[in-house]
Amino acid sequence: MDASSERLDRTAELTVRSARGGRGPATWGQRAIHTALVKLGPDAPRYNLRLSAPVEPGLPLETALRAFTELLHLHDALRTRLVERDGELVQEVDADGALPVAVLHRSSAERAAGAAAELLAEFADRPFDLPREWPVRLGLVLVDGLVRQTVLVLSHTASDGWGMRRAVRDLTLLAAGRSADELRTERDFTQPLEEAAEQDSPRGRRRDAAARRYWRDKLSSGPRTQLPRPDGEPDPERRFPFAVLRSPELASALPRAAARLRTSDATVLLAAAATELGRLGGQREVLFQVVVGNRFTAQSAEAVTTLAQEGLFHLPELAGEFDETVRRCQGPALSAYRHSGYHKPQLDADLEELRSADAELADHSVIWNDTRDPLAALMPGGVGEVPLVERELSFPDTFPARPGVSVAVDVVAAPGAIELLMVADSALLERAQMAQFLCGVEQLVLEAAE
Repeated sequence: MDASSERLDRTAELTVRSARGGRGPATWGQRAIHTALVKLGPDAPRYNLRLSAPVEPGLPLETALRAFTELLHLHDALRTRLVERDGELVQEVDADGALPVAVLHRSSAERAAGAAAELLAEFADRPFDLPREWPVRLGLVLVDGLVRQTVLVLSHTASDGWGMRRAVRDLTLLAAGRSADELRTERDFTQPLEEAAEQDSPRGRRRDAAARRYWRDKLSSGPRTQLPRPDGEPDPERRFPFAVLRSPELASALPRAAARLRTSDATVLLAAAATELGRLGGQREVLFQVVVGNRFTAQSAEAVTTLAQEGLFHLPELAGEFDETVRRCQGPALSAYRHSGYHKPQLDADLEELRSADAELADHSVIWNDTRDPLAALMPGGVGEVPLVERELSFPDTFPARPGVSVAVDVVAAPGAIELLMVADSALLERAQMAQFLCGVEQLVLEAAE
C-alpha cells in the first residue's frame, strides 16, 4: 500500500466569497417540494437527488475542489436556504459561506467504488436542515492521490432531475478549466430569486390563477374512479409491488413511431399508457398527473433549480385505433404542460375548499413521470457506442403504501434501452396486470413504428 492510500479520511472545505446573495419569496417549485417534504417527515430523504460517478482518468484534488467551488458561485440554488418567516416560505441566498467536503483515500479503484457507494447512502439517507444548511453534500474518493469517485447529493428544493443534469454538465466544463464567470457570460439562465420575482409579477399571478382554475375544472369533471376498487377498506400495511421493464426494442421503435405519427415521442408514450390504463380499468376516459419539467425557455433550460411540477392530463375518450388516440392526446398534453406551473400550497387550499363543500374530486392518483432529458443534445460529448442489452421484465422490490397514489410510472433512459418503472397498489392491480400494462405500452409503440 502506497503512502497516499494510507492517508486518513478528512474533511475539506469549499469557501464562497462575494457571490450573488439576497432574500425573496420562495418559487413555486420550492414551495411544492417543501410542502411534500414536510408531509413526508422522516421519509423526506427519499426525495433527495443522488449521484455517484467515477472520474476517469482521475483529477488532482485541487482541481476537483476548484470546480465545485466555481459551481457554487455559478448556481445560486446551491447556496439557497428555505426559511419560514411570519408564516411565509422565504428563500435566502448566501453570498458568503463554506461547504464541507468528505475526502476519502482508498488503495484501489474497486475499494474507491465501494467507499463511494457507502458515502452516497450516508449522504442521501439524511434529511437536509433546509433553514440552516446549504442543499448540497459532496464527497470525493481518491486513489494514488487522484480523485477517482465523486459523490453528490442535492436536496430536491435546490434542483429537479433536469437541473441536476445541468449541474453535472457545468461541473464537467469547470473541471476542464472553465470558470463560473465565463459560463455565465456565454449563456443566460434564470436564478431562483429572479424566477420568484417573475412568478410574483402580474403575468406570473395570471399564470398561477389560470393553472389553478384548470385544475379545479378538470378535477370537478374528470372520472371519479379509473381502476376497479375492492369492497371495504384496503389493508394499510399492504405493499406496493415494483416492476421494471427494460426494453431496447422500445428505445429503437419510439423515435420511428413519433416520426410516423408526426408528434413527440413523449406524446406517443403517454398515449400508449393511457390506452393500457383504459384497458385495465375497462373505461374510455383517462386522467393522469404528469410530471412536467417546465423548461420551455432558453433561460429555464439552462437553470439549476427545481422547476418540475405536476400537470393534469385529461383525455375524455380513448379512440378505437391507437393512431387516433395519439392525435387526441396532443391537445390535452399541451394543456397539461401549459398549466403545470402554480402556487402549490394555494392549489391544495383550493382543492380542500372543494372537498369541504362535499365535492367529489376526480381520481388523480395515477402518476406518469417521463424523466428522459429533452435537452440531452445540450450535454457535451457524442453518443458513443450503444451497449447491447437484453429485454427484461422483473419485480425487484416492494414498497410501503403511498397515500394518494394508485399507479406511478417513471420512464427512464438507460444505456441502449428505455426502462419503464412501475409501482402499483396491490389492492387494485396484481403483478400479472402490471406486466400486462408495461408490455402493452411497449407493444403499442412497436406496432406504431411499423
